[in-house]
Formats: sequence, structure tokens, C-alpha cells
Amino acid sequence: MKESRREYLKRINFILDFIEKNLDTNLSLEQLSQKAYYSPYHFHRVFSTIVGESLNEYINRKRVERIASILLNGPSTPIKELAYTYGFNNESSFSRTFKKFYGMTPTSFKLEGKNTLSKIGIDPFSAEKYICSIDNLKKWIEMNAQITVKELREIKLAAIMHIGEFEKIGDMYQRLMEWGHKKGVLTTSNFKAITIYHDNPNITQFSKVRYSAGVTIDQDINAEGEIRPFTIQKDIYAVGKFEINAEEIPRAWKSMCMWVVEKGYEFRDGDYFEMYHNDHRTHPEQKFLLDICIPLEKTGNIKLNKTSLVKLSPNKEQSRTSKMRLDFHELIGYMKELRAFFHKEYDTYFKLGNVYQGNPNYSYFSLATGHIKKQKLKFVIVLDHKMLRFTICLSGQNKSIRKKYWEMFKYSDWDKYHLAESIHNSLSIIDQTMVEEPDFNHKKELTRQIETASLKFINEISDILE
Repeated sequence: MKESRREYLKRINFILDFIEKNLDTNLSLEQLSQKAYYSPYHFHRVFSTIVGESLNEYINRKRVERIASILLNGPSTPIKELAYTYGFNNESSFSRTFKKFYGMTPTSFKLEGKNTLSKIGIDPFSAEKYICSIDNLKKWIEMNAQITVKELREIKLAAIMHIGEFEKIGDMYQRLMEWGHKKGVLTTSNFKAITIYHDNPNITQFSKVRYSAGVTIDQDINAEGEIRPFTIQKDIYAVGKFEINAEEIPRAWKSMCMWVVEKGYEFRDGDYFEMYHNDHRTHPEQKFLLDICIPLEKTGNIKLNKTSLVKLSPNKEQSRTSKMRLDFHELIGYMKELRAFFHKEYDTYFKLGNVYQGNPNYSYFSLATGHIKKQKLKFVIVLDHKMLRFTICLSGQNKSIRKKYWEMFKYSDWDKYHLAESIHNSLSIIDQTMVEEPDFNHKKELTRQIETASLKFINEISDILE
């Protein structure tokens, strides 16, 4: 019985993925049962038992939810065209089916839903429901998030899919880890755990939401029972970095979706996911360090940051040279050495701050001349642990100071260095990349590069400010 269930799960998972990608095509019982290698009668029984809905019920619901999701984002595609595209014979029958799900016609949903649901966005699968104004969300995200738009590289995962019962995700990760260690397929460098959400709970009934727990792997695998290969495709995403408690994750999702809407970006039909960077149980405040990733359409108003360097499958040669780079403690150790160098060489010139090491993704320390300090400004040398690069920026003691000088640079014709897009999501006013892909095997040369670039930036900005 156990082996039979494993085989059932393997085949039904494949069919669910196939349905998800082909909602706008013919999805007959005969066709799908052939793909699952079952007779139509047996496939229908197995599908209903595992999914909790008949095949026709599931496909109709998924098609209605897909159209609702499209309407929610306010496209110009006529409702009639959407109905035909997703397999409904006429607009009136689609309208009746839609109203059974949402209590309103597709036209009403398009008009009313956009002003309510899209501003709230995806609600992660939590029993706790937040009621929060847009203004409160804006203020919260300014304090808790760094959001950028990036092209993420392809990520290969071993995953377990489940429908509803989100509290089971911990057990799912436990089973994945045990399986991965046994098979020896887990990534040894930059390992990540990722939760993928295949449905939008604003559109899909909570008990029917489909999601997957995934862990990064460094080789291709075959499906084994409930465990299957899953690939997050290379594409454009809004990526929000958070350091938050578990109960704040729903608010983070709402804030991220609100940010996408406010920026005028368009949601893409793809997988929304959370990428975890720590074990929250080891955090001093039990907080999660995570990225929330929302798929975006590649529209004209998108300006990409550099491709995210999530190097999930480095070759052996890269692994040897990356070992020290990826070690948090050694990166912090070098930052302390760098600060000590500046303290020794420029003690009478700079007032130095301590090395900040409270986040695994970056570390930094500040430098300030007497004149700069009087203006309530400071320079900050930053090491980005993930992108592996050194930058220097001009910052301020508080947000109002940063805003004052940011506006000064913005409305001037001086554009030698990069101006932060907004002081809301950054401590930087103006910044410059000093060293990319630093060579930690030659620390003296690296320190010399940083010293030269830092002094050049500091002197030029100081001259302008004076």
C-alpha cells in the first residue's frame, strides 16, 4: 500500500503540474489518464482521492481562478476572449460559473476587485488575517524591507507538493532533508530552502491552495513518490529582503504586492516564493532572514539590477576558490581588518564606527571627517556578502538628513556617482561600487584597492558638499 501511494503521488503531481501549465488547452480525461499511465476510470478515482475534487471540478476551478487572477491585475483583454481561451463555450455560461465561485459577475469583479484585492495582494497561508491600511503598510515596509527588481537565475529544487493544511510544511521540509542527505544531492554551497505558492489565496479557497516545500539540489533527480524535481525558471522578479518574525510574514507579502502595484509593475503568471537564508531558531530574536520573490512582466518601466548571483551549482574549481568567500565569519574578519587599517592610517582624519555584523547578507562600518560629521553625514564602506562586492556610499544620521541631501543631488546636474532610487528603501544617498569579485587570497592588494577608491569618493563628495 505504501509503494502504491508513492506511485500515485508521483503520477498525480506530474498531472497537476501539466494542468497548471496548460489551462488554455484541451484537458480531457482521456488525454490526462494516458499521461498518468492509468485507465480513465482508475485515473479518475485516484485523482479524486488524492486531490479531494473530481478532475472536472479541479480543472474548472483552476480556469476560473486563472481568469480571476488576470482580471485582478486589470488587463485590457475582453472577458469574452478570456472565457473562450480557457475553455468555456460561451460568455453566459462562464459568467454563471464565475458567480458561483466569487458571488459576483466577472465584470463586477474586474471593477471592484482591482480596488480591493490587488492593493492587499497575496495573503500567505496563515490563520491570522491582517487588516491593515495602505499607509500603515507603506510605513512598515520602509522600516523592514529592501526591495529591488532582479533577473533571478534558474533554481533547481527537490520538492514536495501539498494542498491545504499549511501547518504540515515543517514535516515536509524534514522529509526532504532526510531524503536529500541520504541521496547526497543537496547543494553544499549556498544551500536554500524555498516555499513556492502555486495559488493566490485571494483567488483560491484556503483549503484548496496548492504549495510546495523545496530544497536546492546540485544535480538532476527523478521523481520518487511525493518528492519531485521542480525548477524555478530564470526570469524577472521583485525581490524583497526581510528580517522578521513569523507572524510578520503575511504583512510582508501584502506589502510586497502593494509595492508592485504602487510602482506600476505588472504581475506575471508564475511561481511566487519565499527563499530562507537562516534557521530562525538560531537567530537571537527567532527571526527569519528571507527573500519574498514576486514574478513580474518584463515591461518598459522595469530597470534591472544585476542578475542575482544565487550560485546554486558551482563546479569544483569554483567551490575551492569560493570557500572562504562564502564563510560569514571570515568575511566579518576581513571587515575588521579593513577597519583596523583605516584606524591605523587615518586616525586623525576619520572618526570610525564599529563593524556592523547583525545580518548575514552584508556588513559595514562608517567613516566621517569633522566637516562631514557637522553636516550630520557619514561615509559607509559596505561588503555585500551575497553579491560579493565592496561599495562606498554617502549616508546620513537619519532619514530627514538623507532626504535633504538626496534631493540636493537629484535636482543638481552633478551625476558622477550613482544616486539611490529612493531614500525610502536605502541608507545610501549616493554610492559607488569599488571592487567586484574581490580576491581574499591577496588581502593587501584588496585593501589597497579599497583604500584608493574610498579616498577618491570621499574627497570628491566632500569637495562638492563644501
